[in-house]
Amino acid sequence: MHHTLLLILGLLFLVILLVMLAQRMRIAYPIFLVIAGLGISFIPGVPLLHLEPELIFLIFLPPLLYEAAWYTSWNDFWKWKRPIALLAFGLVFFTSTIVAYTSTALIPGFTLALGFLLGGIVSPPDAIAAATVMRGMDVPKRVMTILEGESLINDASSLIVFRFALLAITTGTFSLQQATGQFFLVAGMGIVVGLVGANIMYLIHRFLPTTPAIDAAFTVMTPYILFLSAEQFHFSGVMAVVTGGLFMSYRAHEVFQTGSTRVNMLGVWNTMIFVMNALVFILIGLALPGIVEGLGHNSLLDGIKYGLLVSGIVIALRFIWVYPAAHIPRWLSSKIRQEPNPGWKGPLIISWAGMRGVVSLATALSIPLLMPDGAAFPQRNLILFITFVVIFVTLVFQGLTLPFVIRLIKLEEMDNIAPEDEQQMGIELRLNKAALQYIEEKYPVDVLSNDLLGFFKSNLESEIFNAEQCLFSLSCDQSEKHEIDLYHKILGEVYALQRRELFQLRREKFFSDEEIRKAELQLDLNDLKVNRLVVH
Repeated sequence: MHHTLLLILGLLFLVILLVMLAQRMRIAYPIFLVIAGLGISFIPGVPLLHLEPELIFLIFLPPLLYEAAWYTSWNDFWKWKRPIALLAFGLVFFTSTIVAYTSTALIPGFTLALGFLLGGIVSPPDAIAAATVMRGMDVPKRVMTILEGESLINDASSLIVFRFALLAITTGTFSLQQATGQFFLVAGMGIVVGLVGANIMYLIHRFLPTTPAIDAAFTVMTPYILFLSAEQFHFSGVMAVVTGGLFMSYRAHEVFQTGSTRVNMLGVWNTMIFVMNALVFILIGLALPGIVEGLGHNSLLDGIKYGLLVSGIVIALRFIWVYPAAHIPRWLSSKIRQEPNPGWKGPLIISWAGMRGVVSLATALSIPLLMPDGAAFPQRNLILFITFVVIFVTLVFQGLTLPFVIRLIKLEEMDNIAPEDEQQMGIELRLNKAALQYIEEKYPVDVLSNDLLGFFKSNLESEIFNAEQCLFSLSCDQSEKHEIDLYHKILGEVYALQRRELFQLRREKFFSDEEIRKAELQLDLNDLKVNRLVVH
């Protein structure tokens, strides 16, 4: 046990180094993760790791789904609900069906139920991979919203397909009519459980005397509680987690009212999701030699051939679905025609961004080892191998080429959306003006007599002036921009000097480390603000 734990920690350390290399090379880190998973399988002497499949599903999927829901904008999600639903439900069922019938026809010994199991695994793209690849690139807001919303809901729909296919394989019976009714019941009641559970967690966060550490711990527990509660009643734990995550995200401004809580929770979740992504690919790397050995009558070349075939199918099906889904509704509805035309460039990016990732891998690893009668689960290793090949092909091939495609077609913003810098400045200006008006109206005398309050008022006036200048700078000429850039450069140098001074204070041991850390956090926040305001 100690040796295995040390091995996993060592591999995790190496994977993190690879991620750092990916950042230096400006390549999306999920691409390096899948390459690392493949590389681990070639390390001689690496022991095979056997984990309970159901445990993998339970440990990894709830927080991954919850985090995706948390960062989904409900307003944007609802605005583009039609294209999101067409992709998240229509494309998932379309892909699962085509993959099921194709794999049944081409792979010896593959039943239709096994085909749907494979289809449910490989049908959902990964939002983390797409967002990481497109980070820092000029991608329209509509495209990013559709991709993120699709990934959130299609995880749920594909996992439901996976569960029904798994049930059909283990029981040997399947009724489409019964499955359709069960689908809506299971999904609908999962949503109910998610809303009820999220409201309970909301009340706990909102009205009980929690601390930043307790709040962070509760947010980590919430997806597991929602998932297990729904599964206990044989409802969709996936839909419960997604629904609860959307609800808690929408009410976050009421739940987490202090900056320390938000900063602490953000750090916890970023670290946890990153480690989970890395661990899943380490696990597949450790399991891959055993998977290859267990391919049975299928050779390694057969597995690669089937994997490449399924990869080509899922890539092609996305193009076949996305373009009609983007334009046919416009032909049928005059109301939809009032929306900006997506053209051919937006659907091209959405089609090319269909990279598979950690959810597909975790789902595949959750396939049970044995059937209820004790026999080995049919074609389990082949399904796992095909899944890994699909992830490898889509992440490496599409992930590396997507930035070139975006730059080549020069996709511009399709909707009337203000630039990000302008929106940030507008928000800051609105907040500071509201605060200044509140103080002037409610505490006019105290502002004059209380030096601290007067200083705060002066600081607000300065912030308002700076925000107005920054908004003006977005349309100013190059000479004026040079002055603003110099101002931000000098501020950055000042903050760096202050950090060094804080380090000197720590060495002098006159001030407590706690107070120095608070001052350092404030410097970090100021530095982030300056970096955000830099006009590119």
